[in-house]
Amino acid sequence: MKKYEEIADELRRRIAEGEYAEDEMLPDQIALAEEFGVSRMTLKKAIDMIAMEGLIFRKRGVGTFVIKSALWNSGDSKADEYAGLSKQFPNKTVKSKIILFDIMFPPKNIQALLMLEDNQPVYHLQRLRIIDDKPYILENTYFVAGLVKDLTEDIIHRSIYDHIRDTLKLKIGGAYRKIHADRSNELDWQELDCDANTPILEVEQVVYLTNGTPFEYSTSRSRFDTRSYTITDIIKQ
Repeated sequence: MKKYEEIADELRRRIAEGEYAEDEMLPDQIALAEEFGVSRMTLKKAIDMIAMEGLIFRKRGVGTFVIKSALWNSGDSKADEYAGLSKQFPNKTVKSKIILFDIMFPPKNIQALLMLEDNQPVYHLQRLRIIDDKPYILENTYFVAGLVKDLTEDIIHRSIYDHIRDTLKLKIGGAYRKIHADRSNELDWQELDCDANTPILEVEQVVYLTNGTPFEYSTSRSRFDTRSYTITDIIKQ
C-alpha cells in the first residue's frame, strides 16, 4: 500500500470514529504532513482521495471540513479493498472460525476461473469472520496452492493477505468482483444468525497478481443489514 493510501485510511478511520466530527475542520495540510512525516504533495493525494469519496469538502480560503451525514460509514467496505478486515477495523476484535480447511483438486468451474491444469491443487477454506463477537462474513475461498504457499491454521486465524504480501512477497494486481443479493441457505442460518427470510449480500471474486495470474476465487456472504460496499466513480473530463 502506498503512503498516501495509508494516510487516507487513517483519515477515514478518524472520521468514522468521530475523532474528526461532522462539520469539523481538519487540521491544516502543513500540520498533517508533519504528523505523518510526508511531503505536502503526498498528503494532498490522501486528502484528494477522501474528498472524492464524499467524506470531506473544501471551503476556499477557510479549510477542509468533514461532510455532515456522509454516505460513507464505518460499516462500509470499499469495493476495491485488499487490506483485510484487521486493517479495516483496527480498533475492533477480529476473529476467524475455521469451518473447513483442506487441500484438493478443484472442480472444473473453479479450475477454469483460476486457469489451472488438472494436476494443480488448491487450498479450500471456509471460515466465519467475527467482529466484536458478532458474525460478520462467511467466506468460501480457493487459493492456488502453488502460489499461496505454506498456508496454515495459524495464518488463517491472523491475516492471509498479510501472509501473501509480507511473507510470500506477492504483489496483488486487482480483482474481478460481482456483488449481488441471494437467498440465505442452511450454512448462513447456522453461522450468520439469520433465517430463511433473511436476504444475503454475496461478493464473488477472482483476485489476480500484477502479472495477471489468478490466485484466489472466493465468495463472501453477509446479512443484508451487516455490510455494504462503496465505489468511487470519477468522471474524466
